[in-house]
Amino acid sequence: MFGKADKIEVEILADGTIKITTDPISPANHRSADELLEFISNLTGGEMTRTRRPDKKGHLHKHGNHWHSH
Repeated sequence: MFGKADKIEVEILADGTIKITTDPISPANHRSADELLEFISNLTGGEMTRTRRPDKKGHLHKHGNHWHSH
């Protein structure tokens, strides 16, 4: 996958919410990206929600206690 693959954008909103937006993540980096999101969630201690981007195709499912998207 070329172009926008593996791009992760992190934004801190005015209310302190951390917004993380990703483009497609390559299979080679997918696990690392999931681990990064889990790490940030654990450090901040807040609730984490995932929203599928309507402009991207893929699916979302759960592994154990965490969500996983393709």
